Amino acid sequence: MSENHHDNMQGHLPHSAPPEVPPPSPQRLRRAGIIVGIVAALVAIAGIGMRWMHERDVRQWTTTGATPVVSVMTPGQGVSGLQTTLPGNIQAWYEAPLYARVSGYLKKWYQDYGAHVKKGQLLAEIDAPDLDAELDAARANLRAADAQVKVREAEMDFARTTYERWRDSPKGVVSDQERESKKADFATALARHNSAIADVRSDQGVVDRLSALEQFKRIVAPFDGVVTARTTDVGNLINAGVGSAPQLFRVADVHEMRVFVQVPQELSAEIHNGLTADLDLPQYPNRTFKATVATTSEAINEAARTLLVELHADNTDNLLQPGTYAEVHFDLASNPDIVRIPTSALVFREQGMQVAILGKDNRVELRPVKLGRNLGTDIEVLSGLTPQDRVIESPPDSLSTGDLVRVVDNAPAGEDGRLAAKGAPPGAPKVTP
Repeated sequence: MSENHHDNMQGHLPHSAPPEVPPPSPQRLRRAGIIVGIVAALVAIAGIGMRWMHERDVRQWTTTGATPVVSVMTPGQGVSGLQTTLPGNIQAWYEAPLYARVSGYLKKWYQDYGAHVKKGQLLAEIDAPDLDAELDAARANLRAADAQVKVREAEMDFARTTYERWRDSPKGVVSDQERESKKADFATALARHNSAIADVRSDQGVVDRLSALEQFKRIVAPFDGVVTARTTDVGNLINAGVGSAPQLFRVADVHEMRVFVQVPQELSAEIHNGLTADLDLPQYPNRTFKATVATTSEAINEAARTLLVELHADNTDNLLQPGTYAEVHFDLASNPDIVRIPTSALVFREQGMQVAILGKDNRVELRPVKLGRNLGTDIEVLSGLTPQDRVIESPPDSLSTGDLVRVVDNAPAGEDGRLAAKGAPPGAPKVTP
């Protein structure tokens, strides 16, 4: 009961009033307003600063990303151990096709392909019955002419003695008319005798000509060499001449070979007598043959713009064959005054061949150049560059004189040589080439 009574007592006690808060003074309100204003100003200033810095970074990144990135190199000087390879054609020292000088039939041949022959050695014989008949007739005419000469000589001797007897007769024994008649008879006999001698000489000429043709029934080698062709056989009809008649044999002198090369005009100034070269033949892949420049045509072929060069190569082992294709390797002298650059550094423009040079303040200068020999990955520059120039490697096609570029070493670049949009600040626009 005491607990209930206690609770009832508490329930009837009056509640205590909350303490009164005094109103803020105007000074405190003013101070709080100032603080809030300062904080707001600081926040605004910080935001504006961050925005300005972000825009600056974006502009800087955009400018940097839009600038082509290039690498530079200095031209090399001279070329050591340069070899120029050109196609060549190997020919025999001498090579002659053999034709028949008389018509007939091939009686027999004695040498075939690949036979090594000496000068004057018999290759074949021709049976020429028509020629033999002409020679027999000419000899018969010659014999008849000789007999006629003897008759005319006897007539001339008789006429001479008669004239001399009439001429030396005492005056009054023969008349002047008879003396002049005998003199005319002697002159006539003498003329007939001289005509007979002329006939003999003419017939002798015919016999000599036919006898010479008889020698051509024997086909002989014109010089020491090898038989490279035989285009006839026993019983074939042989026609004299070189027009429609086919050749019978071909003989080549191969003790030394001639190598003919067409050298481009730009290399012709470096070719001179005595220059050595190496010959590579497809059939001998593991062997090199030596050759020496002997002479040139000293004229440029207008159609091909090349210089014909003749080289001589020894062939004591008979490995070089006429008509063979060969790769001719020339050892050309180097020129230390000529610079060379990679072919990738060339710029092809309407104005001709140019090279991009890095000038002052990383500005581009497109400079025309005159090119020399193509060395494969490199090319010679005859004029337009110096060893001190800084050449841009693999320049973008869009480069022009005065363009600003960035020089880096082995920097990754995107298309057109511009820096790829990698690592850009947040919110930056994408750079396009």
